[in-house]
Amino acid sequence: MLDRLFLPGAAVLALAMIALALVWPQGLGARSPAPFGHVPIQQTAAMRAAMKREADESNSRIEKAQQAVRALQDQTLTPNP
Repeated sequence: MLDRLFLPGAAVLALAMIALALVWPQGLGARSPAPFGHVPIQQTAAMRAAMKREADESNSRIEKAQQAVRALQDQTLTPNP
């Protein structure tokens, strides 16, 4: 008697979980199938521009830090007259 209720219930639960997985809000990865989902936030033009601006600023800070280290090394390696 328990198997008559449990197995169909488990099948219904599995189908419900699959249906939920189809319509659940997507993460930040690829777009969900056509009727569901939305354009991921990283693929919007504004977010791409912000990410590029942040990467450029980070690279410039790194370059400035490297130049400062080189300048300090040059000061310590060259004798002062």
